[in-house]
Amino acid sequence: MAVVANRRSVMTLFSRPTCPYSHRVRIILAEKNINVEIVDVDSSTLPEDLIDLNPYNSVPTLVDRDLVLYDSRVIIEYLDERFPHPPLMPVDPVTRAQFRLALYRIERDWYGLVDDLEGASDKGTKRASKARKILHDSILASAEVFGAKAFFLSDEFSLVDATIAPILWRLEHYGIELQGEQARPINKYAQNVFGRPSFQASLTELERELQ
Repeated sequence: MAVVANRRSVMTLFSRPTCPYSHRVRIILAEKNINVEIVDVDSSTLPEDLIDLNPYNSVPTLVDRDLVLYDSRVIIEYLDERFPHPPLMPVDPVTRAQFRLALYRIERDWYGLVDDLEGASDKGTKRASKARKILHDSILASAEVFGAKAFFLSDEFSLVDATIAPILWRLEHYGIELQGEQARPINKYAQNVFGRPSFQASLTELERELQ
């Protein structure tokens, strides 16, 4: 029997256990210690609630009483504003705009390639191989930024880090290895983020098995 999601008193997240977009939201929920019910979604059998609530039938989908959100970027910005402590975006408008631009570029450049890798039934296909190489080279090209501060563009953990982390966690699964001196700051950054209690709390059992 389907549960009517919009009648729930607790915030609900429809999430796929291995989806990087869902993982991005789960990191924010854990970082802010938000009380939430997480509904694991199998792509082959969508819950009736999700079909009714989201015209795109996609995950992640967040339900907060009468509000339904179904874009991961919109969701994480909403959560940061709805639960302002700890803040995960700068207060200064100029710096905030720079962070939003970083989010845009990561989504467009890196997540676009992840979509190609996630959608490939065979990792050896030409399209998957091309996406793997471009993603590898693009992340390495950002090594200087990864090494400049404790977190990406900042001394504090932000929405940008929560967006990057799911990709770095999945690199081995995608067949990407970052090696050599150039990769050192990226690997140091990754271990720093992966070691956060909030990141560990965000992981599903299936995500833990990716490494």
